[in-house]
Formats: sequence, C-alpha cells, structure tokens
Amino acid sequence: MTPSPASLDPASLDPELAAALAAMPRTANGGVMDLTDISALRAQLNAAMAQRPAPAPDPRIAVETLHVQRPDQSTLDVVLFTPTDTDRLLPALAYFHPGGQVLGSAHDDTAYPSALALSLRSVIAVVDYRLAPETPAPGAAEDGYLAYTYLVAHAEEHQINPDRVGIAGVSGGGAVAAAGALMIRDRGAARPCLLSLNYPMLDDRNETPSSHQVTDIGVWDRRENLLAWAAVLGDRAGRPDVDPYSAPGRATELHAMPETFIAAAQFDVFRDENIDFATRLMAAGVPVELHVYAHAFHAWDLLVPASSLAQSFERTWHHFLSRCLHG
Repeated sequence: MTPSPASLDPASLDPELAAALAAMPRTANGGVMDLTDISALRAQLNAAMAQRPAPAPDPRIAVETLHVQRPDQSTLDVVLFTPTDTDRLLPALAYFHPGGQVLGSAHDDTAYPSALALSLRSVIAVVDYRLAPETPAPGAAEDGYLAYTYLVAHAEEHQINPDRVGIAGVSGGGAVAAAGALMIRDRGAARPCLLSLNYPMLDDRNETPSSHQVTDIGVWDRRENLLAWAAVLGDRAGRPDVDPYSAPGRATELHAMPETFIAAAQFDVFRDENIDFATRLMAAGVPVELHVYAHAFHAWDLLVPASSLAQSFERTWHHFLSRCLHG
C-alpha cells in the first residue's frame, strides 16, 4: 500500500528541501507557524523583520507607492517597482503576496519584487490587499480588481503598457489573484494578459485527498489551512453557498479567463485543488500551463530559494511570465 504524503519519511522529499525543513524552527504545534492567534503571529513576524538590516536600494529600480482610493474613501497601497534604464512603456504584473490571506504586506520586502522586475523587464505592482479576519472575503478580491483596473486606466502615467498587464498570486495571494480575475471577467474590464498562480489557496471545503493527507509536513498543513479559511470566511467556511469571489475554487464558469500558469507541489495541502482548477480551466478552453513539482512542499521556492528545485521552477515560471508579458 502506498503511504500518504503525510506519512512519508523526510527522505522522500527533495534532499535539499528536506535538509532545510529539518533546520526550520518549530512552534509548539509542530509547524513553522501557529495560526491559532493571528494577531500574535503577525507581531512575531513584524518583530523578526524589524531585526533584519534593510537592503540597500537598487539604483536600477525606482520604487513608488500609489495610494488608490476605494469606494469607501479609504486607500489601497500599490507599490510599483520599475526598471530605470528605459523610457518605453513596459509590461506590468499586479502581484499578490503570500500569507494565507491573513499575513503579509506589500511593504514587507523590496528585494524580491526588485529582482523580479529586473528579470522580467517589467513593472511589478505589489498590491497591499486587505487581510482577514479584519476584512473577510471578498474584500481582498475587490482590492485586486481595483488595483488592476487602476493600473490599466492610469497605465501611461506609470510607464506601463495598458495592453500588457498580467496578474500573479502566490499561495493565499493566489486566491486573491484568481478571484480578482473572475471579477475582471464578470464586470467586463479588459482581460489581463496572463494569470499566474503559484500553489494557490483556492477552495475552502478542504475535501480533496491532499487536504487530508498533508497534516504533519510542517509548512501550511491542514490545520493551518482550516484556521486561515475560518478567518477569511467565518462561519461561511465549507458551506455550499460560498461564492467564487470568496473562494475561487468554487467557480463553475471558467470560460474567457486569461492564459494561466499553475504550479503545485506534491506534498502540499493545495495540490489536488490546484490540479482540479487547472483541469477545469482547460475544459473551458483556457490555455493552461500546469506544473506539479515532485518531492516539493508548499512554498519551497520561497523557503529554499537556492535549491535546485527552486531554481528549476523559477526558470520555468519566468519563461511563462516573459512570454505572456512581452508577447
């Protein structure tokens, strides 16, 4: 009988990833983070970031924060990272950071989006979408829709080609990106030139085999996912009437979506919902690149960026982004 991923020995993971995972500090619950108290976890993460030296500004990148007004007169921050060595209009990528829809900020990091902007020769627009539980779904997706439509409408003001704007989301940010893309389609806005979803958090029901199998890897296991969805949806989590803007895995109509890239990991609670979403997009006539990385756990490329598996993924992902952004 084949053992489930949760029962596999660390040797079944990629050796570089297994070694890095073994060295990661663990909380009392056995994982690398504890979502039972989201406010306390945010405070811990903020304190840890405050101890790190700030990276030196990269002169090759101009950083600007846009303050986009929401309908309620509050503001949505969108941080632009723009290569400085050209005067021509550039493609742009609206980027939604990871964090299970409960953690993180567009202001947390400058090095990663700067490097991405240089690699892709594009503007990277990191969206500071609202987090749960303070803002339940679909508030974050509304921020995604607002950020994208603002970038298209004001493109030339920010050195952006309005016809070459894509959307990318990672993990929890993948939920925001996918839901935002559904809103863009349904409200008749200009179609993004791509949708990129790296191991996205799509479905609150947690009914797939991988959602039951991945329980003790330590990186966003079933326990953390259930807690995050409870924060995002409250008592709506798992109910049959959840809408696709709140959990995009619920979408049944996937026609006319942008060309899509989906990356999934073998030992990831999201594996099967990612594969299912890709399969249903393809059935709806959407061009899809689906990559399932054997021997990898959730967010392996961010947690172990120097590993061979992370570098292989990055090459594949950047090739897709460059092709769709530059046409």
